[in-house]
Amino acid sequence: MESLSRRTFTLAAAGALASAAGTGTARAQAPAPLVAGPGRPRTRDLRGMWIATVTNTDWPSAPGLSPAEQRAELTDLLDLAVERRLNAVMFQVRPTADAFWPSPYEPWSQYLTGTQGRDPGWDPLGTAVREAHRRGLELHAWFNPYRVAMTDDPSTLAPTHPARLHPEWVLPYGGKLYYDPGQPQVRCFVEDAMLDAVRRYPIDAVHWDDYFYPYPVAGQTFADDASWARYGAGFPDRDTWRRHNTDLLVAEMATRIKRVRPGVRYGISPFGVWRNAANDPLGSATQAGVQTYDDLHADTRGWVKRGWLDYIAPQVYWNIGFAAADYAVLVPWWSDVVAGTRAELYIGEALYKVGAAGQPAPWQDPVELIRHLDFDAAHPQVRGNIYFSATQVRADPLGAMTLVQDRYGRDDRGERPGARWDGSRRRG
Repeated sequence: MESLSRRTFTLAAAGALASAAGTGTARAQAPAPLVAGPGRPRTRDLRGMWIATVTNTDWPSAPGLSPAEQRAELTDLLDLAVERRLNAVMFQVRPTADAFWPSPYEPWSQYLTGTQGRDPGWDPLGTAVREAHRRGLELHAWFNPYRVAMTDDPSTLAPTHPARLHPEWVLPYGGKLYYDPGQPQVRCFVEDAMLDAVRRYPIDAVHWDDYFYPYPVAGQTFADDASWARYGAGFPDRDTWRRHNTDLLVAEMATRIKRVRPGVRYGISPFGVWRNAANDPLGSATQAGVQTYDDLHADTRGWVKRGWLDYIAPQVYWNIGFAAADYAVLVPWWSDVVAGTRAELYIGEALYKVGAAGQPAPWQDPVELIRHLDFDAAHPQVRGNIYFSATQVRADPLGAMTLVQDRYGRDDRGERPGARWDGSRRRG
């Protein structure tokens, strides 16, 4: 989920949940692999941070900076990750059906130059991959499959944007534009657009956030009637058909990534609640106002069970003890989901909530994230944590990230991020 929507929606979702409850140094080598595979040992846990580019949240600091200024800001963030003893960055390279590399499918992002389609004069993704690897960091290229624009006005798009050339592909909803996931040609196009980056660059992973069908907006309808009428035959209802469409996207990408570049991993970071147990006995003991299965038409649990993902990183953006969606309930639930599957489990952490006004008391304590790491250490299926986002990793609210950094330093016995994790040392 990108920064603006991730922040604003998660805060809104927290309100919905409450309502539902009743009120370094660079290394000149590529990083070691994070997970075990055929013929290779189990290695280090993942420690990541998201770098959000939508609306210039984390990088670049403003559109229109010179190439030298943009490069300097980007490498500063990679240095920050090393300093904080992290070993992976999730770098947003396709936030709104645009590109942070010279894509033949979609225009250059407006967040680089201020004008969509204008060449920034350098290759941000290529530079990010090279410079991350020099520092012993993994580079997970973060894509948003279906969001087209942060406005619902098509005239704001570049004249040659595919959404303007194919207006029948696009639906307005909630003040934004989205590609229609129900159209097979749309699904094929967005897969092709993302796979172009996989072909061009030795990225370590394809990373998606939690946007599939859009989050519900009160009083509005996602107007996919024409697609439903054309393609929905044989499905008992529209919700089942929509989930099928999302399943196809996920499954097809899983297959195509391995064909294009077999070593690239595939991970998704969904909203933290699949379904509440009140709606499904397989669900979590939560009372969430949003459920990915029902509201985003994303069967996140099913994707893990079917073996489509290399990792899943649920956004467990709540504190231990939060009644409607308790961190201490959701981490064991997700641990059970991945048990016996090929998927690694990483936990998305709400660093941006630490010290934030209006957040519950636990978030006013810098030790809350350490409590999370301690809790995760008792669940061997948890193989890492990812922090949202780079701005807060730098700002270090209440000194919380310094505490995490110190914990990582003790766990690594002073090793730098590129060091291999041999599986014999225990986290926490």
